Amino acid sequence: MRSLLRTLERATLRDIALVCLADALVGASFGAISVSGGLPLWVPIALSVLVFAGGSQFAAVGVVLSGGGALAAVATGLVLNARLLPFGFTVADVLDGPAWRRVLGAQLITDETAAFALQQGEPRRRRAAFWLCGIALYVVWNLSVLLGAGAGGLIGDTDALGLDAAFPAVLLALVLPSLTDRRTRTAAVVGAAVAVAATPFVPAGLPVLLALVGLLFAGRPRPAAGPGPAAGAGPAAGSEREPGSESVEASERMAPVEKEAVR
Repeated sequence: MRSLLRTLERATLRDIALVCLADALVGASFGAISVSGGLPLWVPIALSVLVFAGGSQFAAVGVVLSGGGALAAVATGLVLNARLLPFGFTVADVLDGPAWRRVLGAQLITDETAAFALQQGEPRRRRAAFWLCGIALYVVWNLSVLLGAGAGGLIGDTDALGLDAAFPAVLLALVLPSLTDRRTRTAAVVGAAVAVAATPFVPAGLPVLLALVGLLFAGRPRPAAGPGPAAGAGPAAGSEREPGSESVEASERMAPVEKEAVR
């Protein structure tokens, strides 16, 4: 853990800490809602340890508390967690190693861990950001759910406190730096428009998957410009010359003068 801290910049560590704080509030809200709604204490705790996906946990508990069955709750959670499949492809390079490490890393794939990993340019920092964020979030999330579930109905109406807005606000702050690229901005705007338009007509979780349509409008990246000199430009500075080239150029410059003298 200490080596991971040394690898990342201070700004990245600060952002990870802020995300953990926001998720702690959401986790406490989830635990309180589950127990105050009538579920046993072990249900939100088991969901947090085994599933570790806030959106899917809220959706599954919401289905059960509204009278739905266990199969409907599981199906809803699976639909929501399907968005993590493309995330797994994008961070596959940080999950190299033995099988147990890949299994553990797959459990830690979330919106936040993928976002922090993709922000880093170097492979070493990508791995550090993913593992540090994933481990910290897993510990903080489960502790906050345990505390929230223990408090039960003491928190009261979590919507009135605005705790539900902390999670999307943090994710928006993480995404904003990437929107400076035109292709990414186009994909994000189209995907958001599709998700908002589809929300009233499809079950929960599907709008997030339909937002992937925005990737079709991103276009292909332009090829990088070649390193060669511009057209009409002289020889590059510091380029090597063949031996004797200076004397040849000097004789060529003196030739008109010698011809004029002979005349």
